[in-house]
Amino acid sequence: MDISVVIVSYNVQYFLEQCILSVKSASTNLNVEIIVVDNNSTDGSCNLLLKKYPEVVLIQNKKNVGFSKANNQGVAIAKGNYVLILNPDTVLAEDTLDKIFKFAKTKTNLGALGVKLIDGSGNFLPESKRGIPTPKVAFNKLFAISSKHTGKYYATHLTENESGVVAVLVGSFMFMKRSIYNEVNGFDTAYFMYGEDIDLSYKILNKGYQNYYFAETTIIHYKGESTKKDTKYLRYFHNAMKIFYNKHFKLNKVYDFLMSFGIEFWFLLKWFKFNFSTSKIKSIATVLYFGRNKKIKDLFKNNSLFVSEKLLNHFDAIKEKIKEDKIDALIFDNEITSNKIIIKHFEKLKNEKVSFKIHPKNTQFLIGSVNSKNRGEIDLL
Repeated sequence: MDISVVIVSYNVQYFLEQCILSVKSASTNLNVEIIVVDNNSTDGSCNLLLKKYPEVVLIQNKKNVGFSKANNQGVAIAKGNYVLILNPDTVLAEDTLDKIFKFAKTKTNLGALGVKLIDGSGNFLPESKRGIPTPKVAFNKLFAISSKHTGKYYATHLTENESGVVAVLVGSFMFMKRSIYNEVNGFDTAYFMYGEDIDLSYKILNKGYQNYYFAETTIIHYKGESTKKDTKYLRYFHNAMKIFYNKHFKLNKVYDFLMSFGIEFWFLLKWFKFNFSTSKIKSIATVLYFGRNKKIKDLFKNNSLFVSEKLLNHFDAIKEKIKEDKIDALIFDNEITSNKIIIKHFEKLKNEKVSFKIHPKNTQFLIGSVNSKNRGEIDLL
């Protein structure tokens, strides 16, 4: 077995299905197994997998055991020489697994590998590559005191399109040898959610391995799907910060007090932001559809729907069409075009003030997410 893909899922049925389909499309040249660890979802996720994707190995937890423990459960039964820790709200390009597998084979001291991530609006996610959040770096990042220091947090020695060695990767996509995952004892279960990816990256570095950011493939990470960005999420993140600092960077009582104060002050600032800010999802009035599905045409029959399959990959023409017809949303049909091409359109058209939706092949829904704080929108066909 070449690769075991481990996906921890909680109440994201539609995003999970899209993710699984993208993994299957990326697995044609490799021996790949998909392991889903479900943390007691109530949205029908498990029934979907059992009925429609029986080849997927499914672990059904009776309660939400958290991200760390669930991933450890998945890796414990994995058979692949490599494991890919993958979030359910991601979409792989068809050649993603081929590329990272070949790249990994060229590195004798590879620890973990991450790739270029974009969100559901096509914007690069800087957490794709990060530095070690030492107390000084983390403090300056939290309070934006110095760009010189905060730059270290996001590993700015590499551009988003430049591959190279980094310290920390994000848990939405972490690829490594299964033996290394086991050597460092996987994720620390003290972290229920968030911070465990930083901790795992740091443990791998301390074993003498190198972590890499690989920019030659891009995937979508919708973000905001695995957990709604609310005060509950904030508490998880807040606790993760304290665990990581106390585990790796306790220095002296004075410094510990200052860091503790900084973490608590950050929590209060974010708490006010979450409770008193609002985010609006723009309504769709005019749609440009790249596909042939009659149900999609019927769904948007009250909108000015433009079906323009021939425009695919003609980015200047698409931009002109958006301006001329005041397009609000672009819908890409995975039945007639690849995820790789769809991802390319997300990147090329990210500044056109339109939202993106995808019709995953062999499904009866449209999916998209334009806001990292809230769940994405699903249109059933």
